[in-house]
Amino acid sequence: MIDILVMSPLLALIVWGSEHYRLFGLYYALPGTLFGLFYGVFLVRRFGGTPGKRLMKLRIVKVNGDAVTYREALLRYLPEWLMGIGGTVAGAMAVLSLTDAQYFAPTSLFERSKLVEAAMPDWNAPLTIAINIWIWGEFLIMLTNKKRRAIHDFIAGTVIIKEAQPSVTSATVAPLVSA
Repeated sequence: MIDILVMSPLLALIVWGSEHYRLFGLYYALPGTLFGLFYGVFLVRRFGGTPGKRLMKLRIVKVNGDAVTYREALLRYLPEWLMGIGGTVAGAMAVLSLTDAQYFAPTSLFERSKLVEAAMPDWNAPLTIAINIWIWGEFLIMLTNKKRRAIHDFIAGTVIIKEAQPSVTSATVAPLVSA
Protein backbone atom coordinates (compact mmCIF):
# COMPACT_ATOMS: atom_id res chain seq x y z
CA MET A 1 0.00 0.00 0.00
CA ILE A 2 2.80 2.44 0.87
CA ASP A 3 4.56 1.46 -2.36
CA ILE A 4 1.54 2.72 -4.31
CA LEU A 5 1.89 6.07 -2.55
CA VAL A 6 5.63 6.11 -3.28
CA MET A 7 4.98 5.38 -6.95
CA SER A 8 1.92 7.65 -7.33
CA PRO A 9 3.90 10.42 -9.11
CA LEU A 10 5.05 7.86 -11.69
CA LEU A 11 1.52 6.50 -12.05
CA ALA A 12 0.24 10.06 -12.56
CA LEU A 13 2.89 10.57 -15.28
CA ILE A 14 1.75 7.37 -17.03
CA VAL A 15 -1.89 8.46 -16.98
CA TRP A 16 -0.96 11.95 -18.18
CA GLY A 17 1.29 10.58 -20.94
CA SER A 18 -1.38 8.15 -22.12
CA GLU A 19 -3.91 10.98 -22.24
CA HIS A 20 -1.66 13.15 -24.42
CA TYR A 21 0.30 10.69 -26.58
CA ARG A 22 -1.20 7.64 -28.27
CA LEU A 23 2.15 5.80 -28.32
CA PHE A 24 3.20 6.78 -24.79
CA GLY A 25 3.00 3.14 -23.65
CA LEU A 26 5.51 2.17 -26.33
CA TYR A 27 7.88 4.95 -25.32
CA TYR A 28 7.50 4.02 -21.66
CA ALA A 29 7.93 0.23 -22.13
CA LEU A 30 11.72 0.11 -21.79
CA PRO A 31 12.08 2.75 -19.04
CA GLY A 32 9.13 1.14 -17.24
CA THR A 33 10.76 -2.28 -17.41
CA LEU A 34 14.04 -0.89 -16.11
CA PHE A 35 12.23 0.93 -13.30
CA GLY A 36 10.37 -2.27 -12.39
CA LEU A 37 13.66 -4.19 -12.22
CA PHE A 38 15.18 -1.43 -10.08
CA TYR A 39 12.20 -1.29 -7.72
CA GLY A 40 11.35 -4.99 -7.54
CA VAL A 41 14.81 -6.55 -7.84
CA PHE A 42 17.62 -4.10 -7.03
CA LEU A 43 15.95 -2.50 -3.99
CA VAL A 44 14.91 -5.92 -2.67
CA ARG A 45 18.47 -7.21 -3.04
CA ARG A 46 20.19 -4.07 -1.74
CA PHE A 47 17.87 -3.10 1.12
CA GLY A 48 15.83 -6.24 1.79
CA GLY A 49 12.60 -4.82 0.40
CA THR A 50 10.80 -2.07 -1.42
CA PRO A 51 10.43 1.33 0.27
CA GLY A 52 6.95 0.39 1.50
CA LYS A 53 8.14 -2.81 3.14
CA ARG A 54 11.15 -1.10 4.70
CA LEU A 55 9.02 1.75 6.09
CA MET A 56 6.82 -0.89 7.72
CA LYS A 57 9.96 -2.50 9.23
CA LEU A 58 9.52 -5.59 7.05
CA ARG A 59 12.41 -7.38 5.40
CA ILE A 60 12.48 -10.00 2.64
CA VAL A 61 14.90 -12.81 3.47
CA LYS A 62 15.62 -16.34 2.30
CA VAL A 63 13.70 -19.04 4.16
CA ASN A 64 16.89 -19.84 6.10
CA GLY A 65 17.13 -16.19 7.23
CA ASP A 66 19.98 -15.16 4.93
CA ALA A 67 19.79 -11.97 2.87
CA VAL A 68 18.27 -12.39 -0.58
CA THR A 69 20.54 -12.46 -3.60
CA TYR A 70 19.70 -11.18 -7.07
CA ARG A 71 18.50 -14.70 -7.88
CA GLU A 72 15.76 -14.68 -5.23
CA ALA A 73 14.85 -11.05 -5.91
CA LEU A 74 14.48 -11.77 -9.63
CA LEU A 75 12.48 -14.96 -9.04
CA ARG A 76 10.08 -13.04 -6.76
CA TYR A 77 9.55 -10.39 -9.44
CA LEU A 78 9.51 -12.70 -12.50
CA PRO A 79 5.79 -13.66 -12.54
CA GLU A 80 4.72 -10.01 -12.22
CA TRP A 81 7.20 -9.00 -14.93
CA LEU A 82 6.06 -11.72 -17.36
CA MET A 83 2.40 -10.81 -16.93
CA GLY A 84 3.29 -7.14 -17.35
CA ILE A 85 5.11 -7.90 -20.60
CA GLY A 86 1.99 -9.65 -21.90
CA GLY A 87 -0.17 -6.66 -21.03
CA THR A 88 2.33 -4.25 -22.55
CA VAL A 89 2.42 -6.18 -25.84
CA ALA A 90 -1.39 -6.39 -25.96
CA GLY A 91 -1.68 -2.65 -25.27
CA ALA A 92 0.95 -1.83 -27.88
CA MET A 93 -0.84 -3.91 -30.49
CA ALA A 94 -4.08 -2.12 -29.66
CA VAL A 95 -2.78 1.46 -29.90
CA LEU A 96 -0.82 0.65 -33.06
CA SER A 97 -4.06 -0.52 -34.68
CA LEU A 98 -5.73 2.83 -33.93
CA THR A 99 -5.17 6.16 -35.65
CA ASP A 100 -4.60 9.34 -33.64
CA ALA A 101 -8.10 10.46 -34.64
CA GLN A 102 -9.64 7.25 -33.31
CA TYR A 103 -7.54 7.28 -30.13
CA PHE A 104 -8.31 10.89 -29.21
CA ALA A 105 -12.02 10.81 -30.23
CA PRO A 106 -13.23 9.67 -26.77
CA THR A 107 -13.36 12.59 -24.37
CA SER A 108 -12.92 10.65 -21.13
CA LEU A 109 -10.21 8.35 -19.84
CA PHE A 110 -12.85 5.67 -19.24
CA GLU A 111 -14.12 5.79 -22.83
CA ARG A 112 -10.56 5.75 -24.20
CA SER A 113 -9.74 2.73 -22.02
CA LYS A 114 -12.78 0.90 -23.41
CA LEU A 115 -11.67 1.75 -26.96
CA VAL A 116 -8.13 0.45 -26.39
CA GLU A 117 -9.42 -2.68 -24.65
CA ALA A 118 -11.72 -3.41 -27.61
CA ALA A 119 -8.73 -3.12 -29.97
CA MET A 120 -6.57 -5.57 -27.99
CA PRO A 121 -5.78 -8.97 -29.50
CA ASP A 122 -8.04 -11.93 -28.69
CA TRP A 123 -5.40 -13.55 -26.47
CA ASN A 124 -5.59 -10.62 -24.04
CA ALA A 125 -8.86 -11.94 -22.54
CA PRO A 126 -7.33 -15.27 -21.39
CA LEU A 127 -4.24 -13.36 -20.22
CA THR A 128 -6.43 -11.09 -18.09
CA ILE A 129 -8.17 -14.15 -16.62
CA ALA A 130 -4.78 -15.75 -15.88
CA ILE A 131 -3.57 -12.55 -14.18
CA ASN A 132 -6.70 -12.45 -12.02
CA ILE A 133 -6.28 -16.12 -11.09
CA TRP A 134 -2.65 -15.38 -10.18
CA ILE A 135 -3.60 -12.40 -8.00
CA TRP A 136 -6.34 -14.30 -6.16
CA GLY A 137 -4.06 -17.35 -5.88
CA GLU A 138 -1.35 -15.20 -4.30
CA PHE A 139 -3.86 -13.85 -1.80
CA LEU A 140 -5.38 -17.25 -0.93
CA ILE A 141 -2.02 -18.99 -0.57
CA MET A 142 -0.78 -16.15 1.64
CA LEU A 143 -3.81 -16.55 3.92
CA THR A 144 -3.42 -20.32 4.23
CA ASN A 145 0.09 -20.65 5.64
CA LYS A 146 1.53 -19.57 8.97
CA LYS A 147 4.37 -17.51 7.53
CA ARG A 148 2.02 -15.68 5.13
CA ARG A 149 4.17 -16.59 2.14
CA ALA A 150 2.68 -15.87 -1.28
CA ILE A 151 3.26 -18.00 -4.39
CA HIS A 152 6.17 -15.80 -5.50
CA ASP A 153 7.79 -16.37 -2.08
CA PHE A 154 7.58 -20.14 -2.59
CA ILE A 155 9.04 -19.78 -6.10
CA ALA A 156 11.95 -17.68 -4.81
CA GLY A 157 12.43 -19.42 -1.46
CA THR A 158 11.77 -16.20 0.46
CA VAL A 159 9.75 -15.05 3.44
CA ILE A 160 8.90 -11.60 4.80
CA ILE A 161 9.84 -11.00 8.41
CA LYS A 162 9.11 -8.20 10.85
CA GLU A 163 12.38 -6.70 12.02
CA ALA A 164 12.97 -6.98 15.74
CA GLN A 165 12.66 -3.74 17.66
CA PRO A 166 15.83 -2.89 19.56
CA SER A 167 15.30 -3.43 23.26
CA VAL A 168 15.98 -0.61 25.65
CA THR A 169 18.18 -1.65 28.55
CA SER A 170 19.55 0.30 31.42
CA ALA A 171 22.98 0.25 29.78
CA THR A 172 21.63 2.10 26.73
CA VAL A 173 19.63 4.72 28.63
CA ALA A 174 21.55 7.84 29.57
CA PRO A 175 20.99 9.13 33.10
CA LEU A 176 18.92 12.29 33.46
CA VAL A 177 21.45 13.91 35.80
CA SER A 178 25.17 13.38 36.00
CA ALA A 179 26.67 12.10 39.23
